[in-house]
Amino acid sequence: MKRLNLSILLFQLVMLASAQGVKPFQKGDRVVFTGNSITDGGHYHSYIWLYYMTRFPDRRIDVFNAGIGGDVARQIAERLQTDVFSRKPTVVTLTFGMNDTGYQLLKGSKADSAYQKAVTTANQSFSQITQELNRYPQVRKVMIGSSPYDETSKINGLVLPGKNAAMLRIVELQQKAAASHQWDFVDFNRPMTAINLAHQQQDSLFTLQGQDRIHPYNDGHMVMAYLFLKAQGLSGVKVAEIGIDAKSEKTIKQENCRLSNIQAKKGIISFNYQAFSLPYPVDTEPRGGGKQLRSQADGLKWVPFTDEFNQERLSIKNLPSKQQYRVKIDSVLIGTWTGQNLNEGVNLATIPATPQYQQALAVMHLNEERWSLERRLREYYWLQYSILKPKGLMGRNGADMVDSLTTYARKDFFVGATLNTFKTARFEPVRIAWQREIDVLTDEIYDINKPIEHQITIEPIP
Repeated sequence: MKRLNLSILLFQLVMLASAQGVKPFQKGDRVVFTGNSITDGGHYHSYIWLYYMTRFPDRRIDVFNAGIGGDVARQIAERLQTDVFSRKPTVVTLTFGMNDTGYQLLKGSKADSAYQKAVTTANQSFSQITQELNRYPQVRKVMIGSSPYDETSKINGLVLPGKNAAMLRIVELQQKAAASHQWDFVDFNRPMTAINLAHQQQDSLFTLQGQDRIHPYNDGHMVMAYLFLKAQGLSGVKVAEIGIDAKSEKTIKQENCRLSNIQAKKGIISFNYQAFSLPYPVDTEPRGGGKQLRSQADGLKWVPFTDEFNQERLSIKNLPSKQQYRVKIDSVLIGTWTGQNLNEGVNLATIPATPQYQQALAVMHLNEERWSLERRLREYYWLQYSILKPKGLMGRNGADMVDSLTTYARKDFFVGATLNTFKTARFEPVRIAWQREIDVLTDEIYDINKPIEHQITIEPIP
């Protein structure tokens, strides 16, 4: 029964994700992801961009983080001009709701009343956001239903009953607005809840949301990237597919690649391979905050990203089925398979030893470096928007402000955690230098992400 329920829930996940339509990004797009701390400190937009960096190396886009931790819709509305449209976007995404629904532990009618009031307030602010968004008809808008609050995991800690139901009411408001204004819409909440419920049948402590039930670990952010890319209709777009007939020495399949100089001599098959994309490199290093870190790669356990988005298929037909073969790319041994294995096809995109995967890893690490620099800037802007702006001190960067924030940090953990960044970033030349470095890293990524031609050799093992 548990296995059946798991299959049903995961099928529902696939159907939910497939039903949503978000236009793919186009060359030249400037995409601003707008939201709260899940966007501010999270990786999902970086993982989405990494897909575009590797799958569409000639389709340059630029992606910007406009998340501020703790924001509600009203605060997002107040900073749209200075933090979002100042970046001259062609696409703006928007997610909110986690903070709008509050964190009070209430039950029964008191909880219902509090959540009703919170949703009404959020909707009023969302109306202001909508008016501002409509001032820019040339900018495409994407509503993102917030990742969920996990009420069902048995992890230790406070549970706020009814919070995610209230968040779903905000998601529904976004979905209705998207339909009314012909905006795009993608829901993270329901599919991620489905994953949580499915895996909690076997592990009651499972959650994508982390120990606080709110902030997804990096595997959760990979799931969010998967859901976004799937909503964009990119499932099934291969890195490349290679098919060669060993007997006739002819190409039988070349999808998103070019094959040439095919030779078969003394049982050894060789050919030149020029792909038009790189495989998607997956970070295996656990990153982020908290005690239970997870990696981007852990997210592959929860969604079929590899099957749907990361296929670089190599198949060689008409080889003796039981014969063992070495496969080399540019003289680098990448694995051994039987003729039957090669006839059925192997996925090169999951083999880190390939030269093309190593090239993609360099892109990934540059992207992580870019992300970490952007995070420093977001910490500075969090202090400006969340702490200084409400006190009428927005833009104050003097030494007196360092003293004031140092005192304030004694009672506010988050201020204390970002104070060192402020001490450096308060100097405008530093912020300018960080942004220039981000720009240089992005330029370098789009210089090194172009696939190059390789020679593939398949030789029998005596």
